[in-house]
Amino acid sequence: MKIFGLISARGGSKGIKNKNILKFNNTTLLGNSIAQAKKIKIIQKVFVSTDSRKIATLAKNYGAEVPFMRPIRLAKDNSSEILSIRHFINFISEKLKLKPDYIVSIPTTSPLRNIQDIKKCILKAVKLNLDVVFSVTKSKRNPYFNMVEIKKNNKLGLICKTKKKIFNRQKAPKCYDITTVCYVFKTNFILKNSNLFAGNIGYVEIPNIRAIDIDDQMDYEIAKFISKQKI
Repeated sequence: MKIFGLISARGGSKGIKNKNILKFNNTTLLGNSIAQAKKIKIIQKVFVSTDSRKIATLAKNYGAEVPFMRPIRLAKDNSSEILSIRHFINFISEKLKLKPDYIVSIPTTSPLRNIQDIKKCILKAVKLNLDVVFSVTKSKRNPYFNMVEIKKNNKLGLICKTKKKIFNRQKAPKCYDITTVCYVFKTNFILKNSNLFAGNIGYVEIPNIRAIDIDDQMDYEIAKFISKQKI
């Protein structure tokens, strides 16, 4: 079983400038993800896909492999993550003659994850022969209870409705957020599908405190604060 780690880290970021190389503890968000991936023995190689030469240089210094520069068309704000992963798979297959069974995506934006979170996702995918494993966390908002959309005539209405009226969140169907803690993809599935939910899907639940996704400055400050606490 060949399992490779992949960290996608493009140079541009609108929410927070140079997000992937922000300082985090004694390294950077990029360095943190690479270090976590390299600590997991079942991950045989760790790659970084980037369009930025600065990020590529840092990634190599952190011990990751950067066999190519990602094409600009796959490094835009609206570029498909699946296409980026597919490009990586095709490149290492054609140029490096490497054909992994699974790709483990470890984004830079969830630095509070721990090694066991990643291992659980990998082991679940392998043991159950799953196409995709997502990491999820309990949603703080619920579309059946306290999430609304603006309808016609500027009226507010619940996003999801049920036959019975729901008066508290505890009675609403359980909902989860997909996190950026970890994704595990079967290589053959990614090459043939664009819809990640079309295959045999699994999940691993992650506590909220380890599932923070850094999207803006406030997320970054919160993550840094929590990382220094003994929790």
